[in-house]
Amino acid sequence: MGFSRGFRLAGVVLAAGCAALSAGSAHSATKLTLKSASALVLDQSTGQTLLEKQAGAVVPIASITKLMTAMVLLDAHLDPQEILTITNDDKDMLRHSKSRLPVGTRLPREQALLLALLASENRAAHALGRTFPGGLSAFVQAMNAKAKELGLTGARFEDPTGLSSGNVATARDLARILESAYNYPEIRDFTTRPETSILSGRKSIQFPNTNALVRSPRWSIGLSKTGYIEEAGRCLVMQAMLANRPVLIILLDSWGKYTRLGDANRIKQWMEARLGTKG
Repeated sequence: MGFSRGFRLAGVVLAAGCAALSAGSAHSATKLTLKSASALVLDQSTGQTLLEKQAGAVVPIASITKLMTAMVLLDAHLDPQEILTITNDDKDMLRHSKSRLPVGTRLPREQALLLALLASENRAAHALGRTFPGGLSAFVQAMNAKAKELGLTGARFEDPTGLSSGNVATARDLARILESAYNYPEIRDFTTRPETSILSGRKSIQFPNTNALVRSPRWSIGLSKTGYIEEAGRCLVMQAMLANRPVLIILLDSWGKYTRLGDANRIKQWMEARLGTKG
């Protein structure tokens, strides 16, 4: 993937090759202020950088990690219908985060992957790593091997959930992860479903998608993942159609609960205003 050099505008780098986005003149461009500390928008078809902000900073990525978890799992071609059991080992003992997936729940591996991606369920993601051939350590080793295979320069993984602040990458690394993950139909499907549910005993438990934008008719999203731990802030990566272009969007370390969604909407409006079309 090629990344073009650009010029700076209001703390954001706009690709020089994207002058068309500023109505034919770079100097006439409206300022775009993003709340995310790191940001990157790429044209998926060409690899052209449309926008960037601190895209080379190595930062914690929280549950964006689960895209790598999913790729490693799917690469292993394990039985998707094998029943996994959520155990006490899958509890979050690092941050003591809440989970709606009770210990003792039995579910197919495929459904555990769905919950990990759609609802960012940490117990499901941990169970996927724990039941991997060779166990959790082998799974993390496979994650880092996959990162090397993808040519990621700043990425490192310590667990399959993203709860560890040692799971780090740059926005440019995440663009490569997003582009690679887009080649997996299961990841595209699971990350863009509005919601799902499971049966735990006689009780049905609902799990909404952690990205509210997948439920918006204004958005056409082909892949999505959110993330949050204190060290990483609010994170969001997406593949989407904006102004009739397939784009990759990476937003890292937003400081407010809704600012990553606000940044995504600002980017959408920014592109549509300059191309005069809605995607």
